[in-house]
Amino acid sequence: MSFWSRFPRYVSKAEKKASAEKKLNQLKKKRQDLRPVIIEGSAIARTWWGKAWNKNLERYADYSNRIGRGRSYVRCGAVLDLQINAGEIKALVHGSRAKPYSINIKIKKLNRNTWQQVTSGCAGMLETLEELLAGKFPKGLEEVFMQRDAGLFPSPKEIDFDCSCPDWASMCKHVAAALYGIGARLDEDPSLFFTLRGVDTGDLISRTVSSKAESLLKKASKKSSRIIEDSDLSAVFGIDLAGEAGSSPLAGDSAKEIFVADGVRKAGPRKTVKGGAKKKGGSARAVKPPKKFVAKKGAVKRKVKRASKAAAKKRATT
Repeated sequence: MSFWSRFPRYVSKAEKKASAEKKLNQLKKKRQDLRPVIIEGSAIARTWWGKAWNKNLERYADYSNRIGRGRSYVRCGAVLDLQINAGEIKALVHGSRAKPYSINIKIKKLNRNTWQQVTSGCAGMLETLEELLAGKFPKGLEEVFMQRDAGLFPSPKEIDFDCSCPDWASMCKHVAAALYGIGARLDEDPSLFFTLRGVDTGDLISRTVSSKAESLLKKASKKSSRIIEDSDLSAVFGIDLAGEAGSSPLAGDSAKEIFVADGVRKAGPRKTVKGGAKKKGGSARAVKPPKKFVAKKGAVKRKVKRASKAAAKKRATT
């Protein structure tokens, strides 16, 4: 026996991929419900939720040294089946043996207190479920979701797994491939993440939207200092705003036009177009205001503005 025969034969990536594809086709003849993980390109995950899942696994020292062994497996299509349910993942991974290995991963449901903290942190920052699942939310929410041991993503102590392979390691490459496969599956359906963690996305959206609505109502209930009271307007223009509509100087057929210039009310008879002349199109010709009124229009505006400021200052001092 030669020295090199003691080591397993090197299997290229192309051979691994062809072997996994062959095994998948064999299994499909017996099972129609298989959901294999297919990776297109070099990236295992492309969306925010898929990348965040993988990033969460890799940042823990318990996993960082072992989970990398599953990358080549998942890229070669070795994950022949991956089913995600509430708190549990079941997978079939093709290995060196003819029969695929069965993997069972259990993830604890999100703690109620943690969920409440997350929803509180999202207050007013989410509007629709589509934005949430698409990963289109403010940077601050990413920090809330990814908070270590207090966010949405599970820590190693919340994950238990088991594989039917003879590997003695606590995390074999088949389990690692299945964990990476979850990230790829979240690219297809991000809502599976919330199913896995046992929380309701509708609850998250409703709480954040209601919080935003309450904030807007509070702002609307505050009185603005820029609004002039009716009594102040009455003092400025010298008219009674609380009077009846019938007592208005502009009411009735015999109403007179009132022009304000330099704070003096001037009244004169309503002018009519002589001879009932009309413009083209049948509409009556508009009556122009007196030249004196037009000339002093700017002065009136300035005086009204000064009076408004004086009224606001008076309210502030009282």
